Order: sequence, then C-alpha cells, then structure tokens
Amino acid sequence: MTNQPYEGYDQYPQQGWPAHAQQGYDEQQAAQQYTQQWQGQTWETQVHAPLPAPTDPAYAQQQPQVPEPTPGDGYGPATVAGNPRVTDAQRARLEGRSPVIEPGMQPAALTALLGLLLAGTAAVGSYALLIPLVALQAVTAAGWFRLNGMWPARQGIALAFLGALAADAVLLVAGRSNGPAAILGTLGVWVLLSLVLQLRSHADADERMYGLMATVASAALAIVATGYLAADRDAVSVGAAAVAVAVLARALPLPTPASVVVSLLAAAGAGIAVGGMTGLGAKGALLGAGAAVCALIGHRVASYDYPSRFVHFTAGVALPLSAAAPAVYVLGRAIG
Repeated sequence: MTNQPYEGYDQYPQQGWPAHAQQGYDEQQAAQQYTQQWQGQTWETQVHAPLPAPTDPAYAQQQPQVPEPTPGDGYGPATVAGNPRVTDAQRARLEGRSPVIEPGMQPAALTALLGLLLAGTAAVGSYALLIPLVALQAVTAAGWFRLNGMWPARQGIALAFLGALAADAVLLVAGRSNGPAAILGTLGVWVLLSLVLQLRSHADADERMYGLMATVASAALAIVATGYLAADRDAVSVGAAAVAVAVLARALPLPTPASVVVSLLAAAGAGIAVGGMTGLGAKGALLGAGAAVCALIGHRVASYDYPSRFVHFTAGVALPLSAAAPAVYVLGRAIG
C-alpha cells in the first residue's frame, strides 16, 4: 500500500473516520471557540449564576439596554463595583430645589413643651430639672447621629448619652459653682474614650474618622446641655421659655428673614415677661435674645441637607435647646 502524505482533516474520511463524527468534532470546536469569546468577569457573573452558552451569534445584540440614570429613580446602571444611591439632598439639587427643609410646627411644639418643662422645673430645684434635661440629652444624642446619616449607631448614641449622664452626676456632686470644670472635664474624658473605641474598630480609616467626629460632636452637644444644671435657676427659666417662644415663632409660615426677626423679638419679649416673674426684670430680654440666637442656629443645623421626619422629631426638637445651654449659663452669670 502506498502511503499518502498527511494533508489535514480531509484525509480522515478516506481512512475510515466516520463523517458524522467529523461533523460533531467541527461543531464542538466551533462551540469552544465561541464560548471563549465570553470569558471574563461581568456584572452578571458577580451577582447571578452562570448562564448557558448562547446559540445565536446575534444574542448580545438582542439584550435589553440598561436605561440611563435619572434624578427620579435614584440609581445608575449596573456595574461590577456597584453604584451608590442618589441621596435626597442630591436629587433636590439636581431638580433645582433647596436641600434645606425646616422641621415645621409639630417639632417646634415639642421643643416648646420641653423648654417649658425646663423652665418650670428649674424653679423647683436641680433634681426636678434633671428629669426633662435627661430626656433632652437622650434625644440630642440620637438626633445628631441620624442627622449625619449614621443609623443604626447604638454604640455611639449610648456613649454620648452616658457622657451626658456622667456630666450631670459630676455636676450634682461638685455643685453649681464648679459647673464649668465638671462639664469640660467630662467632655475631655469622653473625647479620649471615643478615640480609644474608634482605634479598636476594624473599619477603614475614613469610616473610623467619620465615626469619631460624629461621636465626639454628639457627646459634646449632650454634655453641653448640662449647662442648664450649672446655670442660675432664674436664668434657666428665662432662657428655656425664650427658646420655646422663638422656635414656635420660627415655625410660622413667614419668609425666612421676617421669621428670624419675629423669633428674636418674641424671645426678647418672653425674656422680659419671665424675667419679671423671677427677679431678672428687663435684663431677661438680653438673655432671651441671646438664647434665641443659639436656638435658631441649632434649628438651622437640624434643617440642613434634606433631613428625614425622624431627624425633625429628634435633632429638630433637641438641638435648639441644647445649643442655647451655653448662652443661658454665660448670660445668666453676666447679668445676674
């Protein structure tokens, strides 16, 4: 038999290779070549189970296209790394709306109620004042974390609230005359404690820094509210009543500049009225106006960056009163 030179796969049928086997082998090779074109990581392989190999070369062209993101849906196209959700504040800016929403009348009414409780219990004594003060400090700690978008943050809230309770206890033991030392000393200890706890966290550096700043700020606001215990009783009555009136006036449906002016005037009037009952007299107008300025700053902070309803009923209620505590203490000492 004469040996024929090897020239390729076309010689196989002549050497006894079945035709149907040759056809199956060719189809297998074509399938492998096609599937190799789909290798690599895609969004589907990261999220779903692997799909079977397509049978139509036009398969990729028939797939639905991912729509472009719009401010309304809040999500962009799927990617391997993920796509963050558009926040309410970002959506408001894209739509030309202000990201600032004021709490409104209902949170203002709760602030006024809490302020009147502080004013009334201050006239009774320090331990009576402690009841609404502790409630104010708890709402301050929770509201600040939610205002910063950190929820749930039970450890941070508990740490800030415990700092406020510690400041209250130290001040009651040390006495009103040692109020600044008790407040600042407790604040310093809690800053160090917050730093130590954050250093033990397993989160990345940015998250730890953000958590540290939120914890320190929350603890500072809650501890600063202890200034109501350190301040003179008459000053607490005048300042808390002035904040209550100012926040209610600020919630009236008026333009912002007019609302601010009305709030300050109403707070000064409340300061004169309550000052006449407590012995401060007309000097209560200065204390009331000063407390109202700090309260309006806290009110503005609680309104920023498109806050939620929960923020309005926590930070929106507590921040005006907590921010006014230093003014009540300082002005009360100055005019008393």
